[in-house]
Amino acid sequence: MNAGRIMAIFEKDIKEFTRNMMLFTTILLPIFLAFIYSRMGEEVLPPMIVYLVVGVAFAGILCSGIMAMMAEENEKNTLRGLVQSPASMMDILVGKSLVVVLMTVGSLIVSFILMNTGFEWSPAVLAGLILLGLFFLNIGIAVGLTVDSVATTSVYLLPVMFIFGFTPMIELIVQDPEHLARRIADYLPIYQNIAIHEGEIAVPPVILVAWTLVSFLYVVWSFRKRMSDEKK
Repeated sequence: MNAGRIMAIFEKDIKEFTRNMMLFTTILLPIFLAFIYSRMGEEVLPPMIVYLVVGVAFAGILCSGIMAMMAEENEKNTLRGLVQSPASMMDILVGKSLVVVLMTVGSLIVSFILMNTGFEWSPAVLAGLILLGLFFLNIGIAVGLTVDSVATTSVYLLPVMFIFGFTPMIELIVQDPEHLARRIADYLPIYQNIAIHEGEIAVPPVILVAWTLVSFLYVVWSFRKRMSDEKK
């Protein structure tokens, strides 16, 4: 990887991100939710609410942002030019990822301040958040490499948002903890973070690592598919 090329891509894409009002306003969604939940009157918000905001931020900013940026390169037929430039594919992915990571972290910091979480962010919890972020980032990159237009990304983003981003909402929809939907949700990534936050550091990290590994394999498959399509 070349730091100079990464920063050049980062600077170019952060300007485009801030000019794209659809992408830029996604930063406000977690902050808005955090503001609403902070008015609930509870002294300390439960982890389910806090991680719902985290899920919305990761799905709505991190995943959606990188997905849209990669899809835009495909739509404008500029990905081939980037790949054939001195910048490697890793330089391109890291440069673009830095943009959405910066925006996501900024939005979450403001959200946590508004919610006054009162949490102790242990190394295990922080590691879980990093793995969760990598999962959403990988999904966004993979979908962005696969689709041919920005408009198509919404078809993929909605299920990602509802299944992986809004996972804790299942508790409001399905009251019975023994219901099949609740039992399936217990194995989804965000619930592993909640379990880690509550002190379970045996099985949940393993499940979270497995999800992250699967998302990485999805990126590898999507990259190979895109490169084979580019050669045709």
